[in-house]
Amino acid sequence: MTDAPGITVTLSRRDLMAYTATNGRGASIEVGGEGNFSPVELLLAAIGGCTAVDVDVMTSRRAEPEAFEVEVSGTKSTEGGNHLTDLEVTFRLRFPEGADGDQARERIEPAVKASHERDCTVSRTVELGTPVAFSVEEG
Repeated sequence: MTDAPGITVTLSRRDLMAYTATNGRGASIEVGGEGNFSPVELLLAAIGGCTAVDVDVMTSRRAEPEAFEVEVSGTKSTEGGNHLTDLEVTFRLRFPEGADGDQARERIEPAVKASHERDCTVSRTVELGTPVAFSVEEG
């Protein structure tokens, strides 16, 4: 199996500790600075967003959700160097009454499990522990 092409995001400094992240399609998001997501919050959002997409696709085929919220939390630790511990993803989903809603509810647990064990690239990368290489190019 061939790996998919690489994914790149570029950060450009706007101010001290404030950056604009831009992807290859031209979309951008402000990182750091007053009122914006911190890098750690973006990591949590990426974990939640990745698994939310998986679960949404697998459940909403049966019924449109009345409520769909995913909360991701963690604890910042400095023991052994800065990192997060106790990462937790909580789904709060509600589907309408009736046969279609019942089918969607029956898919929630299997969808969360499939996302966690196989489909969510972000949480699987965090759990598996992928090395990060750093380099410096002066220019």
